[in-house]
Amino acid sequence: MEIRLMRTDDYGPVRGLWLSCAGMGLNDRDDSEAGISAFLARNPETCFVAEDGGKIVGAVLCGNDGRRAFIYHTAVSPLCRKRGIGRALVGAVEDALVRLGISKAALVVFSRNEAGNAFWEKLGFTERTDLSYRNKAFVELRRIDT
Repeated sequence: MEIRLMRTDDYGPVRGLWLSCAGMGLNDRDDSEAGISAFLARNPETCFVAEDGGKIVGAVLCGNDGRRAFIYHTAVSPLCRKRGIGRALVGAVEDALVRLGISKAALVVFSRNEAGNAFWEKLGFTERTDLSYRNKAFVELRRIDT
């Protein structure tokens, strides 16, 4: 298995990977090819894929504002889980963030995603109970069911 930086031409296989993972929380705008290409252009050093035998089996997006980072859409193929791929992807993100001088990363996991929450807890990401997560859409976003 190889961990490498994500490229814009990885979009098709990565989108297929995301769609194979229940509960990803995708939408038609941000997670479109144009949306992901723009994200990669802004964050060229912190987004990774895992390849096994030339096939993408894992992916993670991470962006930052110069002081804090946010991790998005971490996914490993359901057929390839429990092999350390997710841990390796997150490790690549953490190494990249340290190189960039970023001191903290955050992420959102759906409360109902027990496996996802357990994964992040094992990696040392603690639950913040002192915060309320809020968002506001400026355009209509259509959810893509996974």
